[in-house]
Amino acid sequence: MITRPYSRPAGLGRAAGAEARDLAFDAGLRSYMLSVYNYMASGVLWTGIVALLFAGSGYAATILGGPGILKWAIIFAPLPFVMALSFGVDRMSAGTAQLLYWLFATVMGLSMASIFLVFTGESIAQAFFAAAAAFLGLSLYGYSTRRDLSAFGTFLIMGVVGLLAAMIVNLFMQSGTMALAISVIGVLLFAALTAYDTQRIKSLYFELAGSEVMGKSAIMGALSLYLDFINLFSFLLHFLGRRE
Repeated sequence: MITRPYSRPAGLGRAAGAEARDLAFDAGLRSYMLSVYNYMASGVLWTGIVALLFAGSGYAATILGGPGILKWAIIFAPLPFVMALSFGVDRMSAGTAQLLYWLFATVMGLSMASIFLVFTGESIAQAFFAAAAAFLGLSLYGYSTRRDLSAFGTFLIMGVVGLLAAMIVNLFMQSGTMALAISVIGVLLFAALTAYDTQRIKSLYFELAGSEVMGKSAIMGALSLYLDFINLFSFLLHFLGRRE
């Protein structure tokens, strides 16, 4: 008996090919997001190590605990690195962007050593774990939700600008009530930014998948989430922390 050669139903080959591409795309997205989270978590860990070492050395109490230009130089040292990455990353290689990210995490640790001079160790630990739990939940929401959060971008950026202005004003007013309000608003604002930035980073992958700028994109995504976490932690600490 002569049999007919096997032939697949029309469209099956295309469907199988599309499914394979979808699986590869999903694997690429997971790998990309894992890279972002690894950079972010490693940066936070390194910042914590630097802050602990600097605070324990005794130099932090001398420099950050008193007046002087060196104190303000250390406090504002992270800002130039953020500006350089934000506005110059397109002209950098991935290696240069990565180096600047680690330098930023280092000087951020020097700047944050002051919290060990002001707050109890127990308060710092409680605020850290609370911020970590909130960050994980909010980032997971931002990654998995089907709701488009991009509409909140302008509002959140305006909120950050307004919060910064209020903090500068309170440097001169030294109002405890205003400081409390700033801390509460800061927690809410950076909680929302965590979900927003996670979705934005995920969406960016769909635009850049396969391009040569993926490495730099992962670093910039990590920087965004790093700043969200650090600010969330800092405002929680100032809101709930007990002072020495």
